[in-house]
Amino acid sequence: MQPEPPFSFAARLTSRRGAWIALGLAVLVFLALFALFGRAEAPGGNDAAPVSSESAQAQRILDEFPDHDVQSLSIVAVRTDGGALTGADKAAFADLAPAVDAQTGHEPGRISVSDDGEAAVMQAPLTVTDDTGTNAERVDAVRKTIAGMDAAGLTVLVTGGPAFGADITNAFAGADITLLLVTIAIVALLLIITYRSPVLWLLPLTVIGIADQLAAKVTAALGTAWGLQFDTGVVSVLVFGAGTNYALLLISRYREELARQHSHRAALAVAWRKTVPAIVASNLTVVLALATLVFAVIPGTHGLGIAGAVGLVIAAASVLLVLPPVLAVCGRRVFWPFTPRPEKHVAQGRVWGGIANRVVKRPAPALVGGLVIVGVMAAGLFGTTVGLTQVEKFCGGSESATGLTTLAAHFPAGEAQPMIIVTRADHAQAVADAAADVPGVTRATVSRDTATVDGATVAKIVAVGEPEPGSDAGLALVRDVRTAVHAVPGANAVVGGAVATDLDAREGARHDLLLIAPFVMAISFVVLVVLLRSLVAPLLLLVVNLASATAAIGAGAWLGRTLFGWESLDLAVPLLAFLFLVALGIDYTIFLVHRAKIEADAHGTKAGMARAVASTGGVITSAGIVLAGVFAALGVLPLVTLGQLGLIVGLGVIVDTLVVRTIVVPALFSLVGDPIWWPHRSAARYRRDDPQREPELVGTRGEG
Repeated sequence: MQPEPPFSFAARLTSRRGAWIALGLAVLVFLALFALFGRAEAPGGNDAAPVSSESAQAQRILDEFPDHDVQSLSIVAVRTDGGALTGADKAAFADLAPAVDAQTGHEPGRISVSDDGEAAVMQAPLTVTDDTGTNAERVDAVRKTIAGMDAAGLTVLVTGGPAFGADITNAFAGADITLLLVTIAIVALLLIITYRSPVLWLLPLTVIGIADQLAAKVTAALGTAWGLQFDTGVVSVLVFGAGTNYALLLISRYREELARQHSHRAALAVAWRKTVPAIVASNLTVVLALATLVFAVIPGTHGLGIAGAVGLVIAAASVLLVLPPVLAVCGRRVFWPFTPRPEKHVAQGRVWGGIANRVVKRPAPALVGGLVIVGVMAAGLFGTTVGLTQVEKFCGGSESATGLTTLAAHFPAGEAQPMIIVTRADHAQAVADAAADVPGVTRATVSRDTATVDGATVAKIVAVGEPEPGSDAGLALVRDVRTAVHAVPGANAVVGGAVATDLDAREGARHDLLLIAPFVMAISFVVLVVLLRSLVAPLLLLVVNLASATAAIGAGAWLGRTLFGWESLDLAVPLLAFLFLVALGIDYTIFLVHRAKIEADAHGTKAGMARAVASTGGVITSAGIVLAGVFAALGVLPLVTLGQLGLIVGLGVIVDTLVVRTIVVPALFSLVGDPIWWPHRSAARYRRDDPQREPELVGTRGEG
């Protein structure tokens, strides 16, 4: 083992004096950044459709109306016993109007009774603000006003846009703290199991935890400055998951070097130098992949790319520049009671070495078996649909979702989510007539309210459809209505509202997937080419990674339908799951193949891969389990979207770790042999130097 040069950066970072200096500088940087961004709060907003979409254009015009801050609550009443409403029931429901009026400050709309006589609905205008907490309080006040109606034999539910917003706000109350605590608990438990030390796990967890809090403040400040929208929970999961993976790789190599060297500082310096290329390459891959989301048209996806990339840079910098000095100061005793020392001669990687030897000796059956597993998982894509209705987005249901379902059961399904058409006022009636003539539209009514936009007077039209919002028929109806009103000469009509926003969001999500996915694949390929100086290996690895990601999405979709009743994937899930699976999956590819390339220079491709699996199998498995556990923590949040993302990515990481990196990749490399490194020929040197020498697989000559 060549000693680390005394003036190298790694040696300075881990030296007795250098470690304390590095820690002091780290503390100063953290304090300065927390002082600068400590009061920053992540911006709100969760726009579903692209800003350039027709529904977004319609909303910008609607914002110019005098009552643009007034939205409607739908208060629906049915008998608790499911029977027809009696005259006394209708009177009792009508008596609620003054009390609702007192809470909302607006006069409630008229009461409508369904054709089957089993339900009644009251429209209650409500002033909303940009503060979701204030809106939730106002909705809750209305609900408290009508509480107790079940005593009169009625079930009264509050639904509509503001009610859904209130239920989301209430569901997420304290959810970020819950997610953070669950994530920390999962990481701590898995680190304790991995290191079997009561002390060591605290070091990476503390460093990554501080990095997570710093990333939260920095991304919040950037989000406010640049008007970004993103899910802070996903950013936190990325920081914890990726940061823990980097720490595991570094500490694993450190422990390996401690078994060879008496100086823990020299061992740490070597470990740092040996792992930096893999950590930087994997971090760069994910950061660049996330950066491609700036081209996304969905606001939440666009913002997540920037925030996630910044968070991962902070995580990598913390692990590479702060964790090593912490380890250097603590010394090898942090591994107690299983402290690695050169005199102990502990064999490493016996289990993984045994698996690797069997795979490289019979690569064809191993490859076929691995691909069968991947193919069976990918079959879950059959029957998978994309796009959740508003009712389906909550885990465990909500009053607003129940109310919307009740409303749709007794009234035209589009009653609670009508299309809002804005047009020139002098063409309003012609546009309303054109919309009303579209099959599936039950009525189109011109509102008395007008506004002046760019010097022209505009009016709005409320169009109600028969199909269920979000269904194929409902989406087709929006397209048909748009075609009809666009054909009215000089009207300049645009169609908005929740159902139109849903259509535009679906089309935006499809656009983002088709645009971003090739970018992610290209970035992964370039990073692997630069790291491995090969063209064949990156190409094959990318194909394997793509197959693995597809399999995970298919299996996750099938499990979601079977176990949790998630009939469809949310719009954001396919793209985000693909990005995380490919980009994070490349992490494990880099960890494994970077080591395999080093080993192949001395032992040949087959033996080199077996040795690489033996050396990295434990750390890759540990990293995969940690990352899967961290993503699974998203399941504590109340939205189906995050539950689906956690399930798919968690499942994909486990399969990628245990099947792809352990079986498929070693088998593939063994079948192709030395040409897999083409045009780089360093692996072939082993054969040229001694053509008769047999490859020495791991586990021979007493090695582990």
